[in-house]
Amino acid sequence: MTPQDWFPQSWRTRPAAQAPPYEDEAAVQRATDTLASLPPLVTSWEIERLKSLLAEAQEGKRFVLQGGDCAETVADCRPEPIADKLKILLQMSLVLVHGLRRPVVRIGRFAGQYAKPRSQYIETRIVDGKEVTLPSYFGDLVNRVGFTAEERRPDPANLVAGFHHAALTLNFIRALVDGGFADLHHPHQWDLAFTREAALSAELRAEYERMSQNLSDGMHLMEALGEARIEELTRVEFFTSHEGLNLPYESALTREVPRRPGHYNLSTHLPWIGERTRALDGAHVEFFRGLRNPVGVKLGPKTTADDVRQLIETLNPEDEPGRLIFITRMGAKHVENELPRLLEAAGRHRVLWICDPMHGNTHSTASGIKTRSFDAILEDLERTQDVHSRAGTWLGGVHFELTGQDVTECVGGAAGLSEEGLEANYASPCDPRLNYQQSLELAFLLARRMRGQDRGQG
Repeated sequence: MTPQDWFPQSWRTRPAAQAPPYEDEAAVQRATDTLASLPPLVTSWEIERLKSLLAEAQEGKRFVLQGGDCAETVADCRPEPIADKLKILLQMSLVLVHGLRRPVVRIGRFAGQYAKPRSQYIETRIVDGKEVTLPSYFGDLVNRVGFTAEERRPDPANLVAGFHHAALTLNFIRALVDGGFADLHHPHQWDLAFTREAALSAELRAEYERMSQNLSDGMHLMEALGEARIEELTRVEFFTSHEGLNLPYESALTREVPRRPGHYNLSTHLPWIGERTRALDGAHVEFFRGLRNPVGVKLGPKTTADDVRQLIETLNPEDEPGRLIFITRMGAKHVENELPRLLEAAGRHRVLWICDPMHGNTHSTASGIKTRSFDAILEDLERTQDVHSRAGTWLGGVHFELTGQDVTECVGGAAGLSEEGLEANYASPCDPRLNYQQSLELAFLLARRMRGQDRGQG
């Protein structure tokens, strides 16, 4: 089950894009030795369970909702931000289940999303009238966002700190889920406190309440008919995901396990390769090709048909169900021209297609604030769905950068957030995220549209 000539450190023979500029390699080795000695964050049977669900999503039997922070921070490893992210993903999944009439696979961008790719290795700012150049912020797994020499120094100790905070996050999420927090029988309990003051439209709130009640009534009916116990019907599974960017960290947590062949990356259930690191001769593709985990790959508008064919051949040569996910991040203006040729290149291979409508639709305001337009995000989703429909393929999921908190980072949506209002609560250390209201609104609009299209095809 392990590819020929592959082992967890074989990536070191290839060029590694986005490698943090560590000054002390001996300290990196000590940190990775520590990681290799610690218990895993996830288990192989959880990974295999997710792979089986993704295989069903490839066949159109399930839909994937993947979402969370663009970059987790150790400072946000607190109960409220973690619970808020869990709540919004639960609410969005409820909307999608009701609208699509399909089970939803819930995957969070959490418990490990501490590393970020950068366009430049260094950043220059004017500080006290002087030009200062420091290493870029690569995420809390590497350095810190504050613009000082000490904070921006890549510190190998952050690898171990990131692991511990991921463990704390995952432990809290599992406790919430196992304790009934995610009970589908009582979705009204998921509401976020601030929504009582937030401008959720009366229409959306009323529709959400109807949907919650209909789902609850349906589960009671199934229990009364003897189809299943309510405990089974309301059980929710959550899986973790993050970009497998920092290869010293990822390979240190990659192991063989008893009674299962091959190697598992036990830092997360679903690691993915980013657009900047998917070079076929690069270290990331080399590392990922040997994993037993399901593997995601981000594909931007410059992806060629040959790239798609070679990624399939390298990462899933046996055409294993549930193994390979292509996460398209085209941008609304590129979808219709660029996506069809990639779908054609994949042919009949088993691929799960997920749309990331966030990264291709980022722009900066006149004042230099990075933001995204709700309308562009929605347009990207709609055009992607239309392309899949015409090609006879299935849009199997969505991938959002979002938060359950009331941030002001993306413009638009029913509340009409403008560029002038972005500074009110712009909290992201990297990329702009959808807030609670925008996330739930997108889930409603997507569910309505996809449900309507399914009816039209039927």
